[in-house]
Amino acid sequence: MLSVLIETRNDEEGLARTLASLVGGAVEGVVRDVIVCDQGSTDQTHRVAEHAGCHYVTGGIGAGIGQAKGDWLLLLEPGARLAEGWIDEVVAHTAKQTMPARFSRSRADRAPFLARVFSGNRALAEGLVVSKRQAAALAKGTRSAEALARGLATRRLNAEIWVAPPK
Repeated sequence: MLSVLIETRNDEEGLARTLASLVGGAVEGVVRDVIVCDQGSTDQTHRVAEHAGCHYVTGGIGAGIGQAKGDWLLLLEPGARLAEGWIDEVVAHTAKQTMPARFSRSRADRAPFLARVFSGNRALAEGLVVSKRQAAALAKGTRSAEALARGLATRRLNAEIWVAPPK
């Protein structure tokens, strides 16, 4: 079972897009719970989360990890969308592996080579699948999901993600 954590601040539209891409995982029974970790939103982010049946927490990623019920966590940016086929790939990875993993960028969504080289690299742009135990250990020294994901050695999943637009 997988817990999804989405750290957000004033991105209700992006949150709605991300939640829509998770519906298949909830129907299949792979997604156990979705936790929206709010960083001080002043828009209607909390309403989007509540209407979708998500747990809504304030206080950052550490609070979200503490409430997660799954043994594995999927960390996503608001606005990121998982492509069809992600469920089987994540289930296979969590059954066999212990190391974290990231999704592959959608071919239709890839920026030109030089734009990728010179743009700022966001650690959560491609999502992160990580065990709850490892995430809890990493979260002790950090305040954000982005910092937690930075510098981790990961495996590349054979499933695609449409990356959230930069802010």
